Amino acid sequence: MIKNILVPVDGSVGSDRAVAQAISIASLCESKINFLYVANINQLAINAFLSDAILAAVKKAGEVILERAVNMVPSDIKYETFSQTGSPAVTILDFEKQLNSDLIVMGSRGLGLVKGVLLGSVSQYIVEQATCPVLVVK
Repeated sequence: MIKNILVPVDGSVGSDRAVAQAISIASLCESKINFLYVANINQLAINAFLSDAILAAVKKAGEVILERAVNMVPSDIKYETFSQTGSPAVTILDFEKQLNSDLIVMGSRGLGLVKGVLLGSVSQYIVEQATCPVLVVK
């Protein structure tokens, strides 16, 4: 039974499609959706130091992306949002285990280095390393 669905989001078209697919599955299975935004600070940082302004901007971008995903969810579906910084692939896998996810639904490609966090290589890595099933949405 699919009770916990993890949906990494980055605001891309593929991410929006993954949200829509997760909503369909959640409706059928009475599942909870856990939305996760991961700010890839590792790639954004030229040095080991990031200004507070950059960190605030990244946090705000994550809030907007999570709000966009949540606005797609019908009122009868339970959800929770999470925002993290770090390596997207590692963070997604950590959350999969932490939340005891039954399924990961994610887009195949993100917005790239500056605009997003999920890359094709991230979805491939998740497919290979996740302990639960992964649905990659194009």
